[in-house]
Amino acid sequence: MTHVVTDNCKGCRYTECVTVCPVECFHLDGTMTYIDPENCIDCGGCVPACPVGAIEPDYRLAADKKFWIAINRKRVAETPVITARLPPLPGADERKLALGR
Repeated sequence: MTHVVTDNCKGCRYTECVTVCPVECFHLDGTMTYIDPENCIDCGGCVPACPVGAIEPDYRLAADKKFWIAINRKRVAETPVITARLPPLPGADERKLALGR
């Protein structure tokens, strides 16, 4: 099992999740973060840390969100590991409000 970052992260890229991860399994690109399924220990600490509800355990993903498992796996191979909190992207607070958070 692993946790998966989904589309709620897109355009926000809050990185509170990174600060609670004990194994440094988060990667990042210009629009969002991703979880390395090979390094994730399924502790779940990142789920409540995410202010936009973008992280779910893979087994709880809705059928229409399962494709995010493959996206996370692909993108971690192409992006650097992030180990420290960064400022969210411009417009992140507005996106958070639009998501009802």
